[in-house]
Amino acid sequence: MMKKTGVRLLSGILAAILALSAPSFFLSSDTVKAAQHDDDEIVLRVCSWEEYIDLGGWEEDEVIDLESGDIFGENDMVSDFEDWYEETYGKKIRVEYSTFGTNEDLYNMLTLGDVYDLVCPSEYMIMKLMAEDRVEMLSDEFFDTGNELNYYINGVSPYIRNIFETHDINGISWDKCAAGFMWGITGFVYNPDVVPEEDAATWHLLENTDYRRQITVKDNVRDTYFAAVGALKSDLLTSEDFRNDPDYAEKLQEEMNDTSQATVDKAQAYLQGIKDNLYSFETDSGKADMITGKVVANYQWSGDAVYTMDQAEEDDYYLNFAVPEESTNIYFDGWVMLKSGISEGAEKKQAAEAFINFLSRPDNVIRNMYYIGYTSCISGGEDERIFEYLDWTYGAEEDEEETEEYSVSYFFTEDEEAAEDYVLTVPAEQLNRQLCAQYPSEEVIDRASIMVYFNEQQSEVINRMWIRIRCFNINQVPVWLWIGLVLILAAAAVFFIRNRKLKNYA
Repeated sequence: MMKKTGVRLLSGILAAILALSAPSFFLSSDTVKAAQHDDDEIVLRVCSWEEYIDLGGWEEDEVIDLESGDIFGENDMVSDFEDWYEETYGKKIRVEYSTFGTNEDLYNMLTLGDVYDLVCPSEYMIMKLMAEDRVEMLSDEFFDTGNELNYYINGVSPYIRNIFETHDINGISWDKCAAGFMWGITGFVYNPDVVPEEDAATWHLLENTDYRRQITVKDNVRDTYFAAVGALKSDLLTSEDFRNDPDYAEKLQEEMNDTSQATVDKAQAYLQGIKDNLYSFETDSGKADMITGKVVANYQWSGDAVYTMDQAEEDDYYLNFAVPEESTNIYFDGWVMLKSGISEGAEKKQAAEAFINFLSRPDNVIRNMYYIGYTSCISGGEDERIFEYLDWTYGAEEDEEETEEYSVSYFFTEDEEAAEDYVLTVPAEQLNRQLCAQYPSEEVIDRASIMVYFNEQQSEVINRMWIRIRCFNINQVPVWLWIGLVLILAAAAVFFIRNRKLKNYA
């Protein structure tokens, strides 16, 4: 302690002497403050899915040449944001960008103490985080449509906005806390040379023995439970009375999220019964298995379905996409701010909202969609470039003969009079391929349902069921095996007792 005090005293004396003899060596207080301000940067901690943002480095032949101008991903999106933010707000920012593989991975990371300002989970995990009061609400300024930098609120699809505004957790609507990033539906990528469309367009495909050991499903409880419920309730879901019910949408959501013990038991029995008919439960390998022809059908998210079809097409191998006639799941991934990080200050919150808005700018929306293959929640508002990009990607050539008209008006406008402005002329084959996966038809959208948040008790029941399916289930052991096990144990006991008696006699 004495040594440290002596050093401080000596340093102070030397500093005073230097200050008197050479004042020009020192900066003025204003200069010091300015230097400190320049060095002071915001650190924004962002965590999202792997490969879920444009990393730049596009080849020269990848220029997207729209009528409104070219779009090209030269630099990675995060670097472009950092430059844009400093230019726009006069403040340096550094984004610490991390990734996760599944929603459960992200939740475990947060539980173990990892701190992030902005994360991008799926709908049911957003609902879980909201229910646990971990999410910071978006600011009033974020919803100011008069601010030209608020690209999200000025450009979000009216279809997506309606979903967010009409669903809530504990009385708080999703739109108050979450901003949509990408969305889609689930269905089957399939080989049309082997699997007819009528077989692929139903959840019953999972149990179809014509394709034994040639079908894969998702290795997560939510998606696969949804598929099982769709198959079990097929007759109800496709009945005219059910479809024509004035409350069809609400009842569909209720049926597809049924966690009654009876339905859970039936779903468990169903999934255990079809395990031998499946090739595998998979998280990411299904894409490669389809491209290589190892399997003929893969239960897939539409964004990965597009990627799979694109990759197969490069080898002149054409795959299709079908949506089950009973129902489909509409999913989305969205940005939410976490209280654990954002609570550090208003400046951090403003930066997080600016990051969301930057990704929602139409040119950046197009870059991200092109790079990752998923469909953005942004339609562009008055900016027509996203629709232009859709036409650029899927529109038929002038001399193409087999074409169809395809409306995507539900996604781009609420104005019925403007609906005709959002009708594409496309190759007929696209009605079963990438286009229908990225932008489902209105008929498909009508039978799409949200996977809602399961509370703790529901999750416990569902997870217990999943463990039984994926692991050993004692209830499935046949009677003959129990009898055999009892006989073996009895014989072992007799052998042990007899050996012990012989030793005692000896």
